[in-house]
Amino acid sequence: MQIVAGLGNPGPKYAGNRHNVGFMAADAIARRHSFSPWTKKFRAEIAEGMLGGEKVLLIKPQTFMNNSGQAVGEALRFYKLPPSALTVLYDEIDLAAGKLRTKTGGGAGGHNGIRSIDAHCGKDYRRVRIGIGHPGAKELVHNHVLGDFAKADLAWLDPLLDAVADNAALLAQGDDNAFMNKISLAVKRPGGESPAGNGKSKPKGRSHIRQARPAKPAAKVPETGPMAAMLKKLFGGKD
Repeated sequence: MQIVAGLGNPGPKYAGNRHNVGFMAADAIARRHSFSPWTKKFRAEIAEGMLGGEKVLLIKPQTFMNNSGQAVGEALRFYKLPPSALTVLYDEIDLAAGKLRTKTGGGAGGHNGIRSIDAHCGKDYRRVRIGIGHPGAKELVHNHVLGDFAKADLAWLDPLLDAVADNAALLAQGDDNAFMNKISLAVKRPGGESPAGNGKSKPKGRSHIRQARPAKPAAKVPETGPMAAMLKKLFGGKD
């Protein structure tokens, strides 16, 4: 059995926040793979299902982000699972928006939810870091992560969540490289950059297709004067 935890803050006030992208990813997986309805246990919302032939418990801690480890740790202990059976989905400001990386172990990188899970579960679990971009200055970080995704973000966010859900079985099977490759192929990041390409985007629509030049209009034949008289003499015609 495996546990996949999506991190976020509970309640409608935070539902659209960048900080809640882990909740969004867990919801997308549950919908795509027909998990059981969400119920409450371990101070969390949980849903059960199968991914890649593995039984999986999805969990969304309801303890607020900074205490995420309380709920996740309780679930691990209940099922007597090691940290290696845990995958955590969460937001990462040090990754460009729309970018995704997985790793096992490591530091919290300033993320309070991860710091809490490290304290309750140890550090040897898989982390799926979902890039939300950095606002550019330290003092702007708080409002950035607790701000809602902008409408323009949906151009990369929706395909990213769909790709995570579509390929979640690869995570359950431990094939992190294949998982990241699938995400890269599915998602175009802001600015038209494709994670799998060279960063150059094609112009929109058909503007990149060379258009045929319009034909030049036929020369106007004079109706009077010497040229008209010469043409009539050569080809006939009434005066």
